[in-house]
Amino acid sequence: MRLVRNQAVLTGRKGVPMKSMFRHTKIIFTVGPATESTEQLRLILEAGGNVCRLNMAHASHEWCRNLVKRLRCVSGELNQPVALMMDIKGPEVRTGPLDSPITLEPGAEVIVCPEAQAPGYRAQSDRIVVSTNYPGLAGDMMPGMTLLIDNGLIQMTVEKREGSVLHCRVLSRGVLGSRRHINLPGITTRLPSMTEKDCIDTQFGIELGVEYFAMSFVRQADDVDLMRRFLSDRGSSSRIIAKIEDQSAIANLEEIIKASDGLMVARGDLGIEMPFERLPIIQRRAVNLCLMVGRPVIIATHLLESMVSSPIPTRAEITDVANGVNEGADCLMLSGETTVGAYPVKSVEIMARTIESIEGNIEVAHNEQLHLKSAKSKILRSAVVLAEDLGGAGIVVFTRNGYLARVLSLLRPIRSPVYAFTDEETVYHQMALLWGVEPIFMPLKTEPESVLDEAFSVLLLRKNVSVGEQLVVIMNVLLEGEVLDTVQLRTVKG
Repeated sequence: MRLVRNQAVLTGRKGVPMKSMFRHTKIIFTVGPATESTEQLRLILEAGGNVCRLNMAHASHEWCRNLVKRLRCVSGELNQPVALMMDIKGPEVRTGPLDSPITLEPGAEVIVCPEAQAPGYRAQSDRIVVSTNYPGLAGDMMPGMTLLIDNGLIQMTVEKREGSVLHCRVLSRGVLGSRRHINLPGITTRLPSMTEKDCIDTQFGIELGVEYFAMSFVRQADDVDLMRRFLSDRGSSSRIIAKIEDQSAIANLEEIIKASDGLMVARGDLGIEMPFERLPIIQRRAVNLCLMVGRPVIIATHLLESMVSSPIPTRAEITDVANGVNEGADCLMLSGETTVGAYPVKSVEIMARTIESIEGNIEVAHNEQLHLKSAKSKILRSAVVLAEDLGGAGIVVFTRNGYLARVLSLLRPIRSPVYAFTDEETVYHQMALLWGVEPIFMPLKTEPESVLDEAFSVLLLRKNVSVGEQLVVIMNVLLEGEVLDTVQLRTVKG
C-alpha cells in the first residue's frame, strides 16, 4: 500500500473544493555543529524538519541541555511541534584513541588488544598496535574471521589469537583515525544491550523530556524489553525506536518490531554487516512488516549523503528518497547532511520537495494489511474509508495519549490529513513523528460541541480548511449515561 498526495484541488461531496494535502512522510534531522544555533534550528523547522535527533555517540549532556532549550523556544514561537529523539550509543565496538592517524597498508601485521594493554604492547612491539574498547573481542573471534573498521573502509583478517590479543593482517589500505567503529559480520558479541553510558544517557534523556529513544544495535526483543523496564521504573512515557544494524536483528526482526514502538532501518552498519545486494530486500521487508504489525518505520543513512559537501544531491539519492516514500516509510532521516554538512537547510528543503513530488503521483489504496483487533481501531478504519470516499476529507481526532492518531497514521489515509488535537504537551510533540498527522495543541473541554467548535476555528485560522469543507470527526458522545465512540461527518461553518 502507499499514499496519494494530489497537488490538484480535489472535489468533495456537492462539489465543495478540497484543499491539496500536506506532506505525509516526516523528516528527521540530526543536529550538530551545522545546525545547533537558534537561527539554523528555526530555518530547519521552517524547511520541514519534524523530528530532532540527538546522537549520544558524540553529544555531551550540557550541549544537549542547551540545544533542547533553543529548540523548544523556536518550536513554541513557530507554533510547530518537533519530536526529540535521543539516539543512545549502544554496545558499540570501537578502536581506541590515537595521537595521529595511522596508514594501514595491505599485508601489514596489526595487533588488536584491549585499551588497558595497549601501552605495554606499543612499547615492546615494532608492529602496529590498535586498541579496542571491548576487552572480550578476542574471545569472540577465531582465525579466519574478518574485522571491518570505519564503515568497512579498512578490512583485516584474524590470523591468530593469544589470550585477549588478536594478531591480524590488513587486507585493504586505509587511514585509521581515533575511535573508529568496528563491525564484526556474523559475530554475536557478549556486550550488554545497555551499557553504563546508555543508562546514564537514558536517565538524562528522561529528565530532558525526550519523546523517543532510539536504541542502537538491538539484537533481540529482550533488549527492547530491558529498555522498556528501565523507562517504566522511572515513570517515563517515552517511546522506543529499535535500530536494526546487524544479522542478529534481521534474524529476530518480527519479534523486535512487536516489542518496540517503532523501527529504524539503520543502513550504515546494516550495509556492512550484510551483503550490499541484500540491503534493499531487507529494507522493503522491514517496512512491510511494520505496516502489517502496526509500528512506525524510519529509513536512515546516506539518503542525501553527497549534500554534506555538494549543494545538489545525486540523481541516485533522489531515487533513494523516492523509494523510501513509495515503500511506505513514516520518516526519512538525515545524519551528516545536517550535523556537519555545508548545506543543512537545503538538504531538508530538497528532501521535503522530493517527498511531496512523489506523494503527489501515487495512486494506491490505504493500508488494508494492518492487523486490527479492537472494535475502536476498526471504527477508525471506517473513518478512513469515509474520508477517502469523500475525495480526501480531513480527519479530526481528539486524543490525550496519542493512540487514536497512531492508528489513523498506520491506516495510511492516503488522501486525507489527520488533524490530531491534544492538551498533553508530550503527546503533542510525539505525534510529530507520525505519518500524515498534524498535531495541534489545544485545551480539551468536557463539552463535545464546544471542543469541536473551537477545533474548527483553529483549523480555519491556520488555513488548514475552508468554510464549506466536510470533515470526518472522531469523538466520544454521551448517550443515556453511556460513552460511545462515534464517526461523524461535519461541515465547516464560518
